[in-house]
Amino acid sequence: MDERLAIAGSGAIACGLAATAAHHGPVLLLARSDNSAERARATVEKTLRRLGAEVDPEHVRIVTDPRELAEATFVVEAIVEDHDAKSGLLAELDRILGAEAILASTTSSLSIERLAAESGRAQRFVGLHVFNPVTRMQLVELIFPVAATADTRARALALCEAFEKTPVEVPDIPGFVVNRLLFPYLFSAVRLLEQTDIDAAGIDTCMRLGAGHPMGPLALLDLVGLDVSAAIGETIGESVPDRIGQLIAEGTLGRKTGRGFHSY
Repeated sequence: MDERLAIAGSGAIACGLAATAAHHGPVLLLARSDNSAERARATVEKTLRRLGAEVDPEHVRIVTDPRELAEATFVVEAIVEDHDAKSGLLAELDRILGAEAILASTTSSLSIERLAAESGRAQRFVGLHVFNPVTRMQLVELIFPVAATADTRARALALCEAFEKTPVEVPDIPGFVVNRLLFPYLFSAVRLLEQTDIDAAGIDTCMRLGAGHPMGPLALLDLVGLDVSAAIGETIGESVPDRIGQLIAEGTLGRKTGRGFHSY
């Protein structure tokens, strides 16, 4: 890996990226607090053990001070799917990084053109939408703002290839390609649950065994996170089913809380 890579975030996507990058060289991970840093360390180490990887966990250095990222040449923002939170962090990183450094966002649905403009470095910006679990999913949706340079495009592609991922350049539209097509289907499964007496396990079994999907739609919503799913739905203009809103209000957000449509 030619870049000095840093990842800003400590959730599932950030930790998955860190574990992936650790196979190819050292990586910095920026956490919000000492507690977040400890959880991220445990998650990265668990992921590397599960993969049976002969990778030194020390390849992933976790810090809590954004100034530690000053020497990075490629920084990937991977925090909560909220425009204001992302744009604020990206603007802060712009002030810290060197002029040639590239900023990327893992947003799954927000406008890359707008984030790029607000970051302060639209010429060196890219949407890098990876999928969970990052260590297993091969696709990366690449979204470039109009101002992105040829160097930015080449380096983003090279990073994907270094991670042994398949990059596909997609248009900067809400939800890009995968989520724009996927979430109407996922929400239709929730509406079927609301309208009939079939349970979540039954719907998921039908779609796994009848359609050949590796995971049923309700289990996939749980994996994504119901709060994240609702945010994506709102961004792409897809009406969020009432059942999802009810579960969010109860604090049951899917796998990360131990219960959503299923219990874990």
